[in-house]
Formats: sequence, structure tokens, C-alpha cells
Amino acid sequence: MAEALTVIGAGPVGSLLALSLARRGHEVRVFERRPDMRRVGIGAGRSINLAVSTRGLYALHQVGLDDEILRQAIPMRGRMVHGTSGEARFLRYGRDDSEFINSMSRGELNKLLMTEAERTGRVRIEFHQRLVGYGAGRARLRDERTGEEREVEATVVFGSDGSASALRAALALSVEQSSLDFGYKELTIPPAPGGGFSLAKNALHIWPRKNFMLIALPNLDGSFTCTLFLPFEGDASFASIAAPAAGERFFAETFPDALALIPRLEEALEEAPLGRMVTVRCSPWSRGAALLLGDAAHAIVPFFGQGMNAGFEDCTVLMEILDRDPDWSRAFAELSEMRKPDADAIADLAVENFVEMRDKVADPEFVLWKEVEAELSRRFPGEYLSRYQLVTFTRIPYRIAQEAGRLQTSLLRDLTRDARSPSEVDYSRAHSLIRTRLVPLLQPHGLAAKHG
Repeated sequence: MAEALTVIGAGPVGSLLALSLARRGHEVRVFERRPDMRRVGIGAGRSINLAVSTRGLYALHQVGLDDEILRQAIPMRGRMVHGTSGEARFLRYGRDDSEFINSMSRGELNKLLMTEAERTGRVRIEFHQRLVGYGAGRARLRDERTGEEREVEATVVFGSDGSASALRAALALSVEQSSLDFGYKELTIPPAPGGGFSLAKNALHIWPRKNFMLIALPNLDGSFTCTLFLPFEGDASFASIAAPAAGERFFAETFPDALALIPRLEEALEEAPLGRMVTVRCSPWSRGAALLLGDAAHAIVPFFGQGMNAGFEDCTVLMEILDRDPDWSRAFAELSEMRKPDADAIADLAVENFVEMRDKVADPEFVLWKEVEAELSRRFPGEYLSRYQLVTFTRIPYRIAQEAGRLQTSLLRDLTRDARSPSEVDYSRAHSLIRTRLVPLLQPHGLAAKHG
């Protein structure tokens, strides 16, 4: 009989992990400090919406859930950039409509994964259970309703309990944390009168304003989940819009077209909790037969849409390692060594993408670069994939995508030095540069086709 395993945290990553382990024949106990979101209305976590892309879909495919997830998601084929004068410009993510990311409710995904895990008959999720200590193969838990504490055997334990991981603290692993000087509040654009969408349905909408921004992701019911990102302090900040009517004046000046779509803005801003964004870098991710995955090991800011996708990829890689070596301690150490460079890379890329989204997407040079990249992808498929395509539409290691991005920045600067439009680029020379600079980096990772 397979060994009983313990998972701390029943969020999306913990639930997928439990499901994956159960499919391998293990009995799995999952302890979650929150109540069961399938029965009690609670916050879904750091963000209401997720952008599910290739890495996450691959992990879901491994447990047969990718089609079900896609039925509950809305494809987003690019960014719709809203200018200060009300004009909108569409910037495609990939080379055509076959490349898109998927907007989905974090809560609905989490509920589905928990239910599927329990359906195996091998997973038992216990709610209201907070980890308060771990050592010598035993976990100490406190019931959040009664305050009673107990110890359970947990010789093999997984921590998928988020950026403030209690298991990570109990293991005393080395950790670096950094926070952005920006916070966020989530708002809602309701469905249009009579149903339908008030904005283009198949796009991630962005209102970039140099040092801050508003974004909106579509939901199945015709609504959009909006997220306002502002500095905590300063002229345009959450502190500056805290006074009565200040928020509405701020929106009228900076996001007038969005203001018209958000009812009771002042009340919504006041009611929305102010979120913070943290990057966590843990090293190592394991100690003996205890392992951290997802945000517990490598929390990142949300601006590349890869937090959950990266956590799901942890599960994928772990299962591949266990296929080769079923020894828990060795497998956990191998995962930590293999994945940490990639986790560090996507953490850096996520912060860089914040600058891109709030500032560069409205810059003419950046727009030209994106247009040229789209043309390069169309002309040289399999040889030129943008950094965004590599991160989002392939499973190439994040660290390789990061290095490719550096090469592409140099290449695009070179190609567009004397060009004002994509038609003025020398594509013969571009192909030569791609083959000498970029292809040697990507070729070892099998990127001869669209998806890796």
C-alpha cells in the first residue's frame, strides 16, 4: 500500500498536488486553515481572476481536467490598451488567434480541483486547520473554530500554503522577501444592460498611466474584474484618493471611460481591501521529506500571469522526477535544485512586466517593437518566438525565456534603429540575426514547432 502523505494548504496548487498524488495511488490528507469555499463565501485569495496558459493547462491535462477548465474560461488574445483620450489599441499576444491566455475565476478553479481530488476516494481535506508547528515528522495543527491543538504524523509533507507559508517558517528555510511600493484594489464592471460585455470580450484591458494602471479581465457572466494598481503614497496613490470624492475625481481625470462603467465607484473603492504584492525567494525548497511548492517557495507579483502556472508546473516536474526516482528526499532536493533558477527568473520577469504594462505599452517605440515581433513570428515560425510567447505559450524553462528576452531586446533595437514602421525593417538581415543569436539558445529545448 502506498505511503500516506500530508499536504498543507488546499489552494489551487495544493489541490492539484493532492489530486496528482492520489492518481499515483497515495492516500493524501490535506489541511486547510480556511473554511470550505464550496460551502462558505470567502475571498478567493490574492486575485479574483487567473490567467491560465500553456504551463498550467499542461499540468491540468496530466489529470484530465484541461478541457473542463477551458469550458469555464474566456480566451484573451491580446492587450487592449486604453489611451488617455479614450482611444483603444489592440496588441496581440501571439502570432494569430491560436495563441491566447484564459481568464478564469480563481475560486471556481480551486473548487473544481478540490472536488476532483476528493472524488478519487484517496484525498481527505480537513478545513479550519492551521499549521502551528512541524518537526520530527509530526505536524501540530490548531482548529480555527475551537482553538484545540493536536499532533498528526506527517513523515512526508508538502507545503502549498502560500507566500506566508507556515511550513516554511517551521522548517526555518532561508527566505528573501521584497514588496513593491504599490498596492491594489479590485473593482467590478457589471454586465452590459441586457447582458453581454461592455468592453471587447476577448482581451485583457489595460489603462497604462506611466506610474500606475488599471486592468480588466472578462468573466463568463459579461462582467469584468478590474484591478487598480497604485503606489501606497504620493501624488497619485491610494493615500491621495482616500478622502471623500477623491477617488471619483481621480478616475474622471485618468480613467474617464472606465469610470462610466463602474457603478458606485467611491463605495466600491472604500469596501475593497488594499492588497500588497510580495516576491518570495526560498532556498532550498526542501528539508528531508518536507517540500515547498508554489507561492510557499517562490511567490511572485502578478504581472506576467504566471504565479499559478508556475506552481502547477512545480507539480508537473515533481511527478516527472518521481517517475525516475521514488525516494522522497532525493526527489524533493532535485526539484528544488532544478526549479529554483526558473522561479528566480519568472520573479524578475514579473516585475519587469509591471513596468511594461503600466508604462511601455503606450510608448511608440515599444508598440513598433511589438509590431515587428509579430511580423518576425509570422515570417519565421519556430525560429522567432517573443519572450512573452516563450513564457506563456511554451514550457521552455523560464530562465531560458529570460535570456532569450535579453537577446531579443538587443536584436529589436538593432533592427528598428532606422525604421519607423515594420515595413521598413530588413527582414533578410533579421533572419540572419535570429539564426545566429537566438536559434542556438532555443534549439536545445526543442522549439522547432509552435509549442514546446
